[in-house]
Amino acid sequence: MIITAGLDIGSTYTKALLQNEEGEILSKAMIPTGFKLQEVARAIYDEVLESAGLREDDIAYVIATGPGRHQVDFKDLQVTDLTASARGANHLFPGTRTILDVGGQTMKASRVDEHAKVLSFRLNDKCAAGTGAFLEKTARYMGYDIEEISALMTTSKQPVPISGVCAVFAESEVINHLSLGTAPADIMQGAIESLTGRSVQLMKRVRADPEFTLIGGILRFETMGKTVSDLLDAEVNVPDSDMVQFVPSLGCAILGRRRLEKLQSDGDVPARATVPA
Repeated sequence: MIITAGLDIGSTYTKALLQNEEGEILSKAMIPTGFKLQEVARAIYDEVLESAGLREDDIAYVIATGPGRHQVDFKDLQVTDLTASARGANHLFPGTRTILDVGGQTMKASRVDEHAKVLSFRLNDKCAAGTGAFLEKTARYMGYDIEEISALMTTSKQPVPISGVCAVFAESEVINHLSLGTAPADIMQGAIESLTGRSVQLMKRVRADPEFTLIGGILRFETMGKTVSDLLDAEVNVPDSDMVQFVPSLGCAILGRRRLEKLQSDGDVPARATVPA
């Protein structure tokens, strides 16, 4: 059995995933990235190996992505997060033509073709107010944990606008709303709507076409996907459960298998690729 690994060394969290040649996910894990990137890459890799009951020699190919991909010293190949996300999204939703990825520190929109080739992309350029970090910071400022954000927003009755394009100015708006007695739920929903408004503008800049697939840590909050769908007036794809955060890792594992197929056709398969798992 051929098993490939995908690692996503993100700015906030690091993810790893193992997949066999049948497309089955054998294990996956996620931990905070921190600042010791080589150590966190090794730690997450060891964790998914142990979870799957595998040894390092059982893995045929390792591909890394994310801002910290250069620090993975045991990888066979590295790819951009745009490439990895496109491949992972295409695997989950073959009709995907536009991808919105909203993470803790970045927001990216890309348009892809039917072969998961990236045709165009745009990144957020308006400070942290255009990323998930602002939502998490807003929640903490009001005394809520990240895990409470979804439940909090379901109680919103009249969202208030958060118009600041810089996280510092946006935070000032949050403080002002609190001083006026605005309900925390309405502030959080307003922050979500501000974030989704910017995300849709980013998608328009890449000339977004349906199908739309939304990924990234912030999409684990159901309100985010629904609000984007409403603004686009179209259905959107959102991977189930925590898979929204593992799409780039999945894409890397898939690309690893494709890379092995190419090497095999060239008669240059790595020795460990033939080791049975």
